[in-house]
Amino acid sequence: MPFLAHADLIVWHLWFSLRMAFLPTLKAICRSPSLLLRPREISRIVMAHVWKPFGDGLDENGRPVKQLLIPPNAHGVVLDIGAGHGHTVLYLDPAKVTKYVALEPNQLMHSEIRTRAATRGFSEESGNCLILPYGAEDTALITSALGGRHQVDTLISVLTICSIPEPERSLAALVDEVLKPGGTFVFYEHVLSDRADVAWWQRFWTPVWSLEFDGCHLDRPTHIWAKSLDAWAEGSVWTPEDEDEEHLFWHQVGRFIKKTA
Repeated sequence: MPFLAHADLIVWHLWFSLRMAFLPTLKAICRSPSLLLRPREISRIVMAHVWKPFGDGLDENGRPVKQLLIPPNAHGVVLDIGAGHGHTVLYLDPAKVTKYVALEPNQLMHSEIRTRAATRGFSEESGNCLILPYGAEDTALITSALGGRHQVDTLISVLTICSIPEPERSLAALVDEVLKPGGTFVFYEHVLSDRADVAWWQRFWTPVWSLEFDGCHLDRPTHIWAKSLDAWAEGSVWTPEDEDEEHLFWHQVGRFIKKTA
């Protein structure tokens, strides 16, 4: 796809998201003017409204990849990093997954997570679902809520590491402190392109894109950070089938098994 077409797509997404979120966000600010002093909260209000029309479409677009990645690998206690509206739970096999832990700092999204989790038999009432209002960077709070270190069998990240603070440090801490020895980490992320021309445009658009999409960066080399961790017994990273190498949202998929000692 030509870069001009990518630019048109970026601009359309920015315009559409602004159109969807502007009035609800303005109403929230009018009800609570102190939000103007908390820009991160405003960003989360925007994202909560934006994700309603975007979330289902992105899930559908990534369905072929996620169907091959998540059901075969997710087992035991599963931690969904940046759960959003809980689309990942739709790919979990209740026969293999004993508990679904949704990590989502935007509490405006929690009701959607509960609704989707319930369709797969996971609920807080039954004890096999836990929703944590923390970011991926809050490792100490996560381990405390889970009852200690190394309580998670499967870490899943779907289009999330692009937006978390201190992503390289946060990912390393989650793997070191939260994931069990022998546990599995899988991801499906849009990342910094290997092509210099595409990477230039990703860096060009990231400042405005991250402002409107709650910190989402187009230019993070998540796949490289994951591979570089000295934590894996085995692992691999690959490009989804039919992925357009000129796309500004260039995806990589990964699966890693943590060392047992």
